Amino acid sequence: MSAVSPRTSGVVAASSAAGEAALLEVRDLVVEFATPRGTVRALDGISIELERGRTLGLVGESGSGKSVTALSILRLLDGNARIVRGSVRVDGEDVAAMPDDRLRELRGGRVAMIFQEPSTSLNPVFTVGFQVAEAIRLHRGVSKREAWAQAVDMLRLVEIPDAERRAKSYPHELSGGMKQRVMIAIALSCGPELLVADEPTTALDVTIQAQVLALLRDLKQRLGMSMLLITHDLGVVANEADEVAIFYAGRVVEKAPTRELFARPAHPYTAALLASLPRLRERAARLVAIPGVVPDLRRLPSGCRFRDRCAFAQARCATEDPALRPARDGSGLVACHFPLAGTEAGVNA
Repeated sequence: MSAVSPRTSGVVAASSAAGEAALLEVRDLVVEFATPRGTVRALDGISIELERGRTLGLVGESGSGKSVTALSILRLLDGNARIVRGSVRVDGEDVAAMPDDRLRELRGGRVAMIFQEPSTSLNPVFTVGFQVAEAIRLHRGVSKREAWAQAVDMLRLVEIPDAERRAKSYPHELSGGMKQRVMIAIALSCGPELLVADEPTTALDVTIQAQVLALLRDLKQRLGMSMLLITHDLGVVANEADEVAIFYAGRVVEKAPTRELFARPAHPYTAALLASLPRLRERAARLVAIPGVVPDLRRLPSGCRFRDRCAFAQARCATEDPALRPARDGSGLVACHFPLAGTEAGVNA
């Protein structure tokens, strides 16, 4: 795939043909971390897939496994982490089996990642233009002069004003929103098929968040990418994602098309998350809090992991661990013994 810049980005990639394998397939992924207090199973059988040209939102509270899933896709887990079982495939190719040279091609080339905090992701001793150009040189093999020209083009593409001058700036000379745009430029500089965006707007104020999300949406459409969008913000998911996977305590508890999930949540946890959102048309209504806390991954309850916080839990929930199974009309999956109907969920479309 050619480098993504105004010089080369005139053609939008075609969407996948009917029946073509998903671009990203994660199957039964189990990841454990060795800690001084014992082994922690951060992911326990995660399965997700993402089709070409689509956006999948991963939603859940802190510690639910969203970021660990993203890092597993690129084999960027810490040294104390271990993949116990499962597979990650990008365009049908097993990431775990890739040799180092092939893995380097994958990272930043076919799959790029935007991390949560741009201030810690950029190197403070190099100009931002150098850092964008370095990514281009590593993956495209072009000269320093051409890499710099493409880097300036990329800064223009992400709507950084006066790109030629800004390319010579150091990270500390830019605002948080500008630094995040630089991170997006680095991520897109080599024309990735898949963009993994891990809480891309967490460190930004609300106005800048909206600008960055609009930019990502526009670039995704223009460049024909797929996107894995990791967030705890349901409002972001509602606007940006085609499908949603809800994470809870290291598992996916519900997967569905975004419109279906917001209109008729099937898992009590999903319904509780949606019920906790403020509604502008109901100014007098009190916010609904989810009782209890997320369980300690080292001491999980028996049966359903959400049962201690669930208003619909029954005896079966304490003894049987629910598996993901079809819900509603078959458009979604839910891990619940007693999935909700739309009226029970009490969430308006």
